[in-house]
Amino acid sequence: MRHVTIALPDELSAALAAPGQDLSRAAFEALALAAYRERKISATQLRHLLGYETRMEVDAFLKSHGVELEYTLEDIERDRETHRQLGM
Repeated sequence: MRHVTIALPDELSAALAAPGQDLSRAAFEALALAAYRERKISATQLRHLLGYETRMEVDAFLKSHGVELEYTLEDIERDRETHRQLGM
């Protein structure tokens, strides 16, 4: 793992982290979110980076940041098959 130190102007620091929120975590999330938006990492990679256990947590994170969920035809077919196997 690499460690990066950056100097942030006060306005950016305030915009990144809500009062009481860890600035390092907020900056890390912003970078991870940018990488996802630019399709440099997948939702699965994002989940691992953020330490989430489920896809639903990633979906909630993305939704809270105004990012549309990527749901492909392959995802639909996989969900259909899962529902069929579960008898739904």
